[in-house]
Amino acid sequence: MSISLEEHISSRKTFAIISHPDAGKTTLTEKLLLFGGAIHLAGNVKARKTQRYATSDWMELERQRGISITSSAMQFNYQGFVINILDTPGHQDFSEDTYRTLTAADSAVMLIDAAKGVEVQTIKLFEVCKRRGIPIFTFVNKMDREGKHPIDLMDEVEKVLGIEAYAMNWPIGDGADFKGIYDRETGNVECFTDGLRKGNDDTRRTGHVDDPEIREWIGEDLLNRFQEEIELLDMAGNVFDKERVDRGEVTPVFFGSALNNFGVPNFLDSFLELAPAPAPRQSNMGTLEPASPQFVGFVFKIQANMNAMHRDRIAFIRICSGRYERGMNVIHNRTHRKMRLAQPQQLFAQERTILDEAYAGDIIGVHDSGVLRIGDVLAEKDGIEFEAMPFFSPENFARVSIANALKRKQFIKGIQELQEEGAIHVFRDLNIGVEAPVVGVVGQLQFEVLEYRLRDEYGVEVQINSLPYEIVQWIPKDEEKIRILKESSMSMVVLDQDENYAVLLLDKWKANWLSERYGIDFYPQPIRE
Repeated sequence: MSISLEEHISSRKTFAIISHPDAGKTTLTEKLLLFGGAIHLAGNVKARKTQRYATSDWMELERQRGISITSSAMQFNYQGFVINILDTPGHQDFSEDTYRTLTAADSAVMLIDAAKGVEVQTIKLFEVCKRRGIPIFTFVNKMDREGKHPIDLMDEVEKVLGIEAYAMNWPIGDGADFKGIYDRETGNVECFTDGLRKGNDDTRRTGHVDDPEIREWIGEDLLNRFQEEIELLDMAGNVFDKERVDRGEVTPVFFGSALNNFGVPNFLDSFLELAPAPAPRQSNMGTLEPASPQFVGFVFKIQANMNAMHRDRIAFIRICSGRYERGMNVIHNRTHRKMRLAQPQQLFAQERTILDEAYAGDIIGVHDSGVLRIGDVLAEKDGIEFEAMPFFSPENFARVSIANALKRKQFIKGIQELQEEGAIHVFRDLNIGVEAPVVGVVGQLQFEVLEYRLRDEYGVEVQINSLPYEIVQWIPKDEEKIRILKESSMSMVVLDQDENYAVLLLDKWKANWLSERYGIDFYPQPIRE
């Protein structure tokens, strides 16, 4: 029996996982892949030679540092659903990559460390999801360790993030006294046994909360405390409302321990039932429905050198409507030229498989020779545009130069490709040129990644010399104003990748002084003339 376009699209679940660093995000991703049957052995995110590495952390530096540096896309099938997971970096220095990746998601899973509660980076990423109005599901992790009381965590989510929280399940005890998870809908309890605490998945035990064996397992004191908490939730807690979940006004909350794969299976089953299928997108031509027969997608990420053997470059495309067919022709809307999508690929972190078809909600990768940019739209018809991608103004600057002049060609190629990925912002000093570009980044850790990738992927050793500037602003092409800024000790005039004039400034105070003293207009984004 043939499956309709609408049925294909409704089976898609595309979501991003967001959190503060060290909350266990990559571990949760691994366990979702494991439980969903996509992998057979979950990797450990810690960088030890004797351990498997996380599937989503495919870059060697990620494995060395034990953190996610770049977003990964992974697709697998489970219980009739096609699941697209977008694993994002938690570290704030890579937040630009995370923010762009969130534009490709239909929902988000927010991971919270039970001991630390709602942290700074979680707040920032939550705000991005909230502005987009996408549903947010919360997984409170590390319940087998000492942490904050679950009611305090729920209260913190509501007060700090401004969203109502509804507990889908409830922990029985915590830390050393953690006994398991109670499902509020079914009344069943999944017991957290000593075997699970030791990493043995074969010792699972479940039963109804009224079963004498389960009650004995919990113990009288803990059972009394648990029953008081459930009564409080039933009487004073929020009411579950699926429509408000869909609007991002209520977050369903789940408790568990990702490292022990505890609570993850229940979470995944509930999430797939509640999470939305691909949603309509607003464009300059009105609302674009996912089931529209016209293929439309946009580039939200570009990654060079994912395959060390071929040194290729992959553009990540979120399909917004219609159906992709292998070899189809599309219009590249920025250049208005035709492109043939000859070999789009299904992505599973670093691994890839050639696709014959894909549907709205899917993430596909296409080989790019340098034509595509982040934010570009590919469609069967010309003229469609979406809201511009988030732009992060860099706050750290350095001059980057090569140690060996014979590596000039590789150096220029590496800088250009990393710039096109959106990993760095590259500026040309008017007095020096491309030989020693000025690089701007959001966070200092990106300089370490830049140095590593130029050496590892392009064979180029570089020197990175920090500059004292803190902000960049764009200026009109006014020769007199440019002369003043070039002569000032407070600024450096540069050109961006599109030959727009910009100026690096020591700080906001000096920027205001220059503006008032000389009547110079500064702009936070490039000026398109």
